[in-house]
Amino acid sequence: MRRFRFASAVCLLALLAPLSPVAGQDDPAAEPRSFRALRLGPDETIELDGVLTEAAWDRADPAGEFIQQEPTEGGAPTEPTEVYVVYSPDVLYIGAILHDSDPSGILGHQKQRDQGLGGDDRFMWILDTFLDGRTGYFFETNPAGLLGDGLMRASAGFGLSKQWDGIWNVKTARGDYGWSLEIAIPFRTLNFDPSLDTWGINFQRTVRRKQEEMLWSGHRRNQGLFRSIHAGRLTGLEGMSQGLGLEVKPYGATAWREVDEDTEVPADVGFDLNYNLTPSLKAALSVNTDFAETEVDRRRVNLTRFPLFFPEQRDFFLENASLFTFSPVNGINPFFSRTIGLIDGKAVPIIFGSRLTGQAGPYDLGFLQVRTDASGELGAEDLTVGRVKRNFWRQSTVGAIYTRRATGAPGGDELAPIDRHTLGADLDLFTSTFLGDKNLQLESFYVWHNDPDQAGTASTGDRSARGVRFNFPNDIWRAHISYREFGDEFRPAMGFTPRNGFRRAQPTVAWAPRPAWWPAVRQMEFQVFYENLRRLVDNELETERINLTLLQLNFQSGDSFSVRQNNTFERLDRPFEIHDGVVLPVREYRFSHVGIEGRTASQRKVSGNVGFDRGQFWSGNGASINAGISIRPVPGVTVSADLRHVDVDLPEGAFTTDLARVSGAWQASPWVSVTGNVQYDTVSEVVGLFTRLRWILTPGSDFYLVYTQNWQYEPLALRDRFVTLSRGATTKINYTHRF
Repeated sequence: MRRFRFASAVCLLALLAPLSPVAGQDDPAAEPRSFRALRLGPDETIELDGVLTEAAWDRADPAGEFIQQEPTEGGAPTEPTEVYVVYSPDVLYIGAILHDSDPSGILGHQKQRDQGLGGDDRFMWILDTFLDGRTGYFFETNPAGLLGDGLMRASAGFGLSKQWDGIWNVKTARGDYGWSLEIAIPFRTLNFDPSLDTWGINFQRTVRRKQEEMLWSGHRRNQGLFRSIHAGRLTGLEGMSQGLGLEVKPYGATAWREVDEDTEVPADVGFDLNYNLTPSLKAALSVNTDFAETEVDRRRVNLTRFPLFFPEQRDFFLENASLFTFSPVNGINPFFSRTIGLIDGKAVPIIFGSRLTGQAGPYDLGFLQVRTDASGELGAEDLTVGRVKRNFWRQSTVGAIYTRRATGAPGGDELAPIDRHTLGADLDLFTSTFLGDKNLQLESFYVWHNDPDQAGTASTGDRSARGVRFNFPNDIWRAHISYREFGDEFRPAMGFTPRNGFRRAQPTVAWAPRPAWWPAVRQMEFQVFYENLRRLVDNELETERINLTLLQLNFQSGDSFSVRQNNTFERLDRPFEIHDGVVLPVREYRFSHVGIEGRTASQRKVSGNVGFDRGQFWSGNGASINAGISIRPVPGVTVSADLRHVDVDLPEGAFTTDLARVSGAWQASPWVSVTGNVQYDTVSEVVGLFTRLRWILTPGSDFYLVYTQNWQYEPLALRDRFVTLSRGATTKINYTHRF
């Protein structure tokens, strides 16, 4: 532990020290590209139809030529793109003509809001409205007129939260020229500094059938759209109206639920209130918070000794979630929002939630206060999260996080548990100009929490975690080396810690050449991953892994193929029940296996993936197969199926597990979508159905209809059958008004 006290010392000292650029650190690059926005006359309007016929578009300055990023970095695009920006006091308009020499090859399948466009032609853009090179708004669309958006927060990499749904609109059109679009973004949708007449802006276009990516600015492969520091400039902005910065979003919901033949018909109302305290700092209040429209978790079968991580899916906690991230990719989660309002996967009523997020000068700020109702044997809880990051130099940060979990006594007549506090600090040094044009990163962190046992004897080292990581994330060569220690009693009350009591060293190096001699292949990859994990108490080796990517081929078509070999050492210091009735005894285990995976490009009407894995597994042998298929017969309709089968043969016992998921989606337009899935696994023997209708009445106002049902498999003497465990339907409507 002593050798790693420096991690916390560096972070805490940096928080207190005056921060200023060091000579030679991240010298500014060449003058960024720029163009001027045209202000509309008092009688001019833009009719949003996707066709740039208004005279204002003819008078506007073009953004200029795009530059290819893939497949040829710095090359000329094979299809030209024209982009223009005009604005009125209330609305920003973006118009683009995306020329295509083969209009029949344009792909625009997906219509559902915020869905991925990995199989479609697309047009993406970002707006850095504070010109800080760190934050921004992300938008995207495709030839079908999909609306996709999110909040960006960049430092050592990029963080994108697509749970933000801005109020804006887009219309697209097709013709012999290719396709075109017109976009209207009300200024009230955006936070911005009204004193600035220049914003950061960037655009990216994808021609999917060619797997071609082109950008207006930041075309280098170690730059890209999501690093707003490499964006260009939009000038000529003045006199924009932000309104009052107040947003009101009431909702009403009714439901019908049946569990074990007990029926209830609850109804509820609530509201969300957002207010811009400053142009860059937003306060939010959610009363009687409801998550009826949230999709169910994707099922997984766990054959490890440690709990699985399931991502957050609730909008209230996902919006601006990147502000609360702490030392990402370092395996430390002092705050995990799923610890709020969920116990063993079951919802706990949230009475209210409040949130403060944004920037104040060089600081990124995040504050969360939530109160949950009593549930079962758990009393009401007050949960607090505070996060601050100080931005310095051009791409570096230093920050701190604090959480508090205060749990009331059930029934109010017993002593309540002691409040649980967690405090952490993290440092992130990043530059994209190492050796001229390379990315280089150093991260460190330290996290501590108090002892929830008043008579506890756990030391500070037992209740803390610390680590450091060096990272070289570049195109042809990638490498990193990390070291971390987690104390024996490290369990932050609002965090996620699947394993503790260890010290871990983990280097990785990858070589990904682009073979000019093999025209069909865009990039190859070879990688060596090594992990050495030892018990903290006696330094005895507990886990060792050597994972080799023997070959990975990424084809120009978008298809991929890989071969991997994994070699593992595990020491069990207690028996491990890997499956019902199958218990692995205390001993050392060495095993290895080989995996092969192939994946076809997602733009095809029928695409899929298949992977095989076979070899030694713990004390015996194991084999697994993963397969998936996706069918897109017509635009707006997708049907997919995924299957995972595992066959394990051990001296202690043999078993198989199966997990199946079938999903479907129908999008009548970008405003109406129906999605659903059916899941089944042989461990729980439960079939789960989830369906959801979303109708966007107007941007910001939605109607939802959700139906769920679960069946349990029950073998009977005469016949097998599935019996209903629970079922229910919920309707919800919300409305957004901005002042």
